[in-house]
Amino acid sequence: MSPSKTTPATSDQTRPLEVGTRHWRVVDIVVAAVLGVACGLIFWIWNSIGYAWYSAMGALLPGLGGIAAGIWYLGGTLGAQVIRKPGAAIFVELVAAIVSALIGNAWGIETLTSGLFQGIGAEIIFLIFRYRAWSLPVTLLAGAFAGFGAWANELFIGSTPNIAKSFGYNAVYLVSNLVSGAVLAGLLAWLLTKALARTGVLSRFASGREA
Repeated sequence: MSPSKTTPATSDQTRPLEVGTRHWRVVDIVVAAVLGVACGLIFWIWNSIGYAWYSAMGALLPGLGGIAAGIWYLGGTLGAQVIRKPGAAIFVELVAAIVSALIGNAWGIETLTSGLFQGIGAEIIFLIFRYRAWSLPVTLLAGAFAGFGAWANELFIGSTPNIAKSFGYNAVYLVSNLVSGAVLAGLLAWLLTKALARTGVLSRFASGREA
């Protein structure tokens, strides 16, 4: 048989996909799910600690409570940083919200809407950079936009939408959410990804090979 008619070799489906590809592998789905569950447990723990801080800050200045909310946005930024595939921010944040709601919290089904908006906020930034930029500044921006997503959700959705509150309240709440998202979701996700990468557990991911 001539070389021109040789049957092409079948690609090795067990190999990790090349860096930059946007196709999800089984390992991506599994790790994203694990991250979602882990973040959901973090959210559940933070429900008490964070809400106490939220209430204390809100007592100092109406709207300032948003400064404590950033931990609840961590799933989106961490998921995107580790997986580095389209949809990872939304997937992990939404799974985390589902886990938090199933375990039990004060917000019930509204937690899922919050998770969706927060995940979309982070996802938008990584999309703008075409899933090619994973630097600290980009991750800080993604965390801030997760905070914007949370602010937008609470502005219109829920039993007491914030649109009914004063302009001053909503302005302070927006700024505090942006700052909290950048630090507690953006910076923390970036640091956690670097720490995980150094252990070698992310060796099958671009995030692990760049550590």
